[in-house]
Amino acid sequence: MSEKQTGMPEKLWIKAGLTDSEYELLTSHMKREPNTVELALYAQMWSEHCGYTHTRPLFKHFLTTGPRIVQGPGENAGIVDIDDDEVLTFKLESHNHPSAIAPFQGAATGVGGIVRDILAMGAYPIASLNSLHFGHPGDAGHTRYLISEVVHGIGEYGNCLGVPTVGGELRFADAYKGNPLVNAMCVGYMKQSQIKKAIATGVGNSLMIVGNLTGRDGMGGASFASKDLDEQNEEDRGAIQVGDPFMEKLLIEACLEVFEKDYVVGVQDMGAAGILSSSVETASKAGNGVEIDVALVPKREAAMQPEEVMISESQERMLLIVKKGMEDQVNKIFHKWDLHAVVIGHVTDDGMYRVLEDGTTVGEVPVWSLMDAPTYILEGQEPAHLQQTRRFKNDDVAVPDDLNQVLLKLLGAPDICSKEWVYRQYDYRVQMNTVVKPGSDAAILRIKGRDKAVGVTMDSNGRYCYLNPRRGAQSIVAESARNQVVSGAEPIAITDGLNFGNPENPEVYYQLEQSIIGLSEACRALDTPVIGGNASLYNQTPEFGAIYPTPIIGMVGLVKSLKHVTTMEFKNEGDFILVVGETRDELGASEYLDQIHGLVAGDVPELDLELERKTQNFILDVIRQGLVSSAHDIGDGGMAVALAESCIMGEYGAEISLDLDLRSDALLFGESQTRFMLSAKGESAAKIIEIATAQGIEAANIGRVKSCKQLIINNFNEKLVDLRVTDCAQAFKSGFDKMMKTDV
Repeated sequence: MSEKQTGMPEKLWIKAGLTDSEYELLTSHMKREPNTVELALYAQMWSEHCGYTHTRPLFKHFLTTGPRIVQGPGENAGIVDIDDDEVLTFKLESHNHPSAIAPFQGAATGVGGIVRDILAMGAYPIASLNSLHFGHPGDAGHTRYLISEVVHGIGEYGNCLGVPTVGGELRFADAYKGNPLVNAMCVGYMKQSQIKKAIATGVGNSLMIVGNLTGRDGMGGASFASKDLDEQNEEDRGAIQVGDPFMEKLLIEACLEVFEKDYVVGVQDMGAAGILSSSVETASKAGNGVEIDVALVPKREAAMQPEEVMISESQERMLLIVKKGMEDQVNKIFHKWDLHAVVIGHVTDDGMYRVLEDGTTVGEVPVWSLMDAPTYILEGQEPAHLQQTRRFKNDDVAVPDDLNQVLLKLLGAPDICSKEWVYRQYDYRVQMNTVVKPGSDAAILRIKGRDKAVGVTMDSNGRYCYLNPRRGAQSIVAESARNQVVSGAEPIAITDGLNFGNPENPEVYYQLEQSIIGLSEACRALDTPVIGGNASLYNQTPEFGAIYPTPIIGMVGLVKSLKHVTTMEFKNEGDFILVVGETRDELGASEYLDQIHGLVAGDVPELDLELERKTQNFILDVIRQGLVSSAHDIGDGGMAVALAESCIMGEYGAEISLDLDLRSDALLFGESQTRFMLSAKGESAAKIIEIATAQGIEAANIGRVKSCKQLIINNFNEKLVDLRVTDCAQAFKSGFDKMMKTDV
């Protein structure tokens, strides 16, 4: 078909984000050339963001089933069983590119989108978390602006919505300077009988769009998120959605009321690619076709073209598959909440995806072809920088003379210092379920009316994965599980966010593949299946290059009794302080090496996944036996930072006596894996060590909790650290405010 016949400029598919070979493939599927409407459909559904073209072949590595898994990957969100016919649904999504261009709206609509994924499962959203990565805030005013706007956007949307923002993380590195990461997670609660699915069953059933009007905001967002950020991206501001949290609150209440009736057979959030992706996905799962008339879609802008209506990512919209004859009842409920509910099409039995405008067909393609995005298995190449970073030896750096100042600097470092500046902008108590607030190892939420709770965490470490993608990814899963068990929760399952650069670069593809393998190995070892997630690739800019490989783990755990809830702060004068796990002479990849010596080098600390599982089970067991006063994992900044944090939070001091033949900086600040810090009363401490010894787990009594508010750490009677806890607290609590240049 000629250019004149199609009405399409030559190679318009290139501008749409499709390659020549992809264009040839879709014409083969259609047995003709597409018109502009049909080309737009393929361009969005075959984008990396919707089609997972580079990541889908790698998902085969993941463990996705388990005794508590009710729904694995393939739906809007995964679902886990938490006993008593109750389930949790949770998911993680990225909004990186939008947040780089329009940080407030990008972050706000990221929250709104992930909340709707949870709503689409039939659940009430009970918690929100976020994982944010930026360049160093002290480097440039623009970075501080991005941080402020992103945090403001998350807080504004979540606070207005009435969903508590209970946890997350905030990390910094030059690698994120040109391309910040904004990943949002949401958790929902429901009875197992209330689960909804995204499926368009029942020929003749109606497709109803509910919620907000459709406009030109969010145009081409899926394809925008599937290419590198560059200086031309200001032109993509139209791909940034605009959120209305008050509208979303009404949408939540209206949908949940409709779900109580027997009106709806399927439901899908309108996220990436809007009406298009939501309707294609529901039709594909049912093996049916759909017919949609864009003239019926309620719009906020005039003269919208059919393809604009189909791919718009306007916020606060859902697609309902409604039983034929029940449309008026659905409309009455939404009208009560001042929302529209309009029939825009119906389910067909011919397997075709048909777009009409005022009854005239303007696009028609097979449903299966839109869902059959081509995938690419590439050849990875080990990054060249690893040859240099692996040469690092501890002897390459000198032990600082003043270890007190090192500890204070680490406590005020961007990745370690208190993030209260962030979470004081969030309403984390709304819904009145938050038992442990932000700032602890894990957020804990009670299940109303039950003697149980859930732990929720988000964790990452881009520096680890930059230096060793496979082991770094393993360590992130292990760290997230440690945060759960020290809080009294049994890790159940994860959702992952895969944030990487351009996968067409062999070094980036190597990082992606090795990270996924590492995640999979850790999840299998720790029995935390992957029940869903998100892939965000092409996170890079011409000026700053690719981000660190940054897989982000969102994890949920079950606290079987509220009596098991445990926190990190020291609680009783005279309690013994125990370290569980082996401290090795390891400085590679550490926060200490980065902050004090300016080196991102060395290898990630060794990790024995079998020992990790055994040790985590031990920690959870002694907590459930009531032997533990406080528990904290030893992570960023090593043992000295963990001790200082427990002192600061509990407003106690500690005197520690060690006998370890290690470099002083490795002993204090090394990040050896599978280590925990517990405090316990005398008889309990002895019992803990007895149980550990019987199981072949290393555990030692290293000191006592003191009321004097002094942190003293000795090794072979040499005083390494002697600091007032108030000085530690000042460094820890003011560090972030200083970076953001606010009053402290």
